[in-house]
Amino acid sequence: MSKPIYELVNQLPTDNMTVKVLKTLDFVVPGEWENVVGFENTIRTVTGETDEDLIQQIGDRAVYLFNDKSQGYQNALWLYQTVDRSDSALGTAALANKIGEKISFLGFLNKITPNPDKAQAIDLSLKLIAELVGFCQINGIPGDSIGDFVGSLGEYSGESLMRMAALVCLDGLIPLGPDFIAKVQSSLENLSPKELDNNGTFKQIKTLVPGNNTSNQLDFIGNSFDSVKGWMSGFVEDRGLTPQELFDKLSNFIEYSDDKLDYLAAFLDMTTNYYEHTGTQTLARRLIERAVAEI
Repeated sequence: MSKPIYELVNQLPTDNMTVKVLKTLDFVVPGEWENVVGFENTIRTVTGETDEDLIQQIGDRAVYLFNDKSQGYQNALWLYQTVDRSDSALGTAALANKIGEKISFLGFLNKITPNPDKAQAIDLSLKLIAELVGFCQINGIPGDSIGDFVGSLGEYSGESLMRMAALVCLDGLIPLGPDFIAKVQSSLENLSPKELDNNGTFKQIKTLVPGNNTSNQLDFIGNSFDSVKGWMSGFVEDRGLTPQELFDKLSNFIEYSDDKLDYLAAFLDMTTNYYEHTGTQTLARRLIERAVAEI
């Protein structure tokens, strides 16, 4: 593991493209996500504790749990980081100096290429798998516990709910349109194990995906998506979400023309790491909750 958990939480940005986009998505899950940063601050927020000695004890215990290799916390964090980084390698540095002004990305169009639908569908399903396996790792249950995960989705809140909301909006509705669920399902059904093996993100996370070979892992991915699609369609329907509404909200700080919507998805891929950001927050919260229970 490259950095200790307290350092990762201390280094979470208070304002960047990811934070701007997530704040914009507040209308999807109103009041659920607060950008809590800083390890000690997170302990205070989660526990309501003010006693400095106790805060220190909780922090020490949380760090100890995270560092314990027999627990799944490091794996979960690594999954959140890996599924995000594979799509953001491009152009981020070039954009860093643009944050804070209204960004027109028309000048960046020659640097970005929209994902074809199939690649986008795989991207979405692998993020979902990272969520499912990460959930199992954090909760110390077998990695193929699809039923437990689906059952828990209804109880998701805070940064975990925001992450799933962003998955539906940024990786589903914006790049693939209102029928994104059918598109992902069709892509997965027509995907060969060889094609999956050639996917850069899958190559990296393959060792943590349940199944003893790529063919079984592809089945697992398909079954997982199949189990979650009801929750996703309900999420979209309950909120009446449309791609157009998302574009309208995001255009408050990103300028683009309507015929470039697939580029918007690529642009957001490049400039945001919402999985890693909210995943780090989820992990910190779970560690702190467990630390408090054990002290």
